[in-house]
Amino acid sequence: MGLLDTILGRSKPVRPNLDQLFALPSAALTLQAGAGFAPTGLGSVCFAGVEGGGFARVRQDVQELLDADLGRSGPPVAFSQDAYGYTWLLAQRSPDDTAALVNDLHAVNTLLQDGGFGPQLLCSLLGFRDPEQRSLALVYLYKRGSFYPFAPLPGAAEKRDNQRELQVRAVLGDDLRIEPDLARWFPVWGAPGL
Repeated sequence: MGLLDTILGRSKPVRPNLDQLFALPSAALTLQAGAGFAPTGLGSVCFAGVEGGGFARVRQDVQELLDADLGRSGPPVAFSQDAYGYTWLLAQRSPDDTAALVNDLHAVNTLLQDGGFGPQLLCSLLGFRDPEQRSLALVYLYKRGSFYPFAPLPGAAEKRDNQRELQVRAVLGDDLRIEPDLARWFPVWGAPGL
């Protein structure tokens, strides 16, 4: 960053550090102990719509990589598109194997990034539920290099439980790099894995 950038108030964007995803298994333990939310075994990756032969090859590589795990039951990853045109990849593992799910999400992200689709990566999320079946997601923002909690209110159409999100932020402050700008805590309505 140069002097002109400093004068004009420009800053370098934070580079995604996919290795931050490996902090999620210990954060999941803290979240379960501190707020009662247990992992669901579901995680997903979101990216801007991509088409063409290059992406088809990466998609096939993702499926082959995750299919290679003989201990997995069911499909390794499901692709879907949301109402906003974003593509989601949903991975599933046993709820008590958060580390394996995080490894899957990291592998998917790495394949997309190495395939030249890094700028299209938007977020990854890991799903949780509490004993009352309320949903929560820990969302990793690629362009910010940080996490935030997303807690939709049960039964409410696109309403969030802001108090619960702030409670989770306080519980996980030492485990994850939490996004400090609350305006960047974007809702992920209808995200697979939530």
